[in-house]
Amino acid sequence: MIYGVPDTADWADLERELDAWGGDGQVATLWWRDDDAVRLTPALDRLLERAAGTPLSLALIPGGLIAEEAEALATRLRREPAASALQHGWMHTNHAAPGAKKAELGDERPAAAILTELAAGWQRLSALFGALALPVLTPPWNRIAAGLVPRLRNAGLRGLSAAGPRASREPSPGLVQVNTHADLVAWTGDRGFIGAPLALGHIVGHLRARRTEAADRAEPTGILTHHLVQDAATETFLERLLAATARHGAARWVGAAEAFAP
Repeated sequence: MIYGVPDTADWADLERELDAWGGDGQVATLWWRDDDAVRLTPALDRLLERAAGTPLSLALIPGGLIAEEAEALATRLRREPAASALQHGWMHTNHAAPGAKKAELGDERPAAAILTELAAGWQRLSALFGALALPVLTPPWNRIAAGLVPRLRNAGLRGLSAAGPRASREPSPGLVQVNTHADLVAWTGDRGFIGAPLALGHIVGHLRARRTEAADRAEPTGILTHHLVQDAATETFLERLLAATARHGAARWVGAAEAFAP
């Protein structure tokens, strides 16, 4: 069970949930994050075309960026008025102990060393992408040591995005958190699409939890994709999701600049 509702749902469940938001005189907000970009690839270009104006936030790995490739990516993003660039850690390197869950920003290394990397990453991202870059950290594998969170502002960061319903809008003063709630990749399986029933279960579950105040109503429901492993089934699902929300008056996609506004 997710948020007290079944793990799976169908398109009719999504329609009914959005109807319930509309019936309350409210609009359900959603946002879209895509992880692991370092360059413009055919898969990423196809994802941007799929978005077709829907706000899309790309979590870029700053330590993996090459200036010439970053310039080409920035040029492409400027053609998308609703696109933005977020910071995906530093190098997306696993520093966890063997057998432990993967983490780049865990407790295995001194906090000062990690914060130095994050500050360098933000400076690099800002220099290469200008106004497209937002000071929002998306930790690789959605994991970050709790002790780092209050110190992220020291690295120039003003936002944090992990996974699951947030406990509070500001986990520390001046730091806004907006998470994702539906990862479309079956990481423990074949790394294909998790399937529409499970994906919709996560989306509808979080929307319902927000509406009934079992979760923070103000947190947009986040969809997480990974263009480098995205398959045709995921693309078909995204196309249908975008169409379903576009034609419903009680759904609205928001960009990261709005979602993470102080």
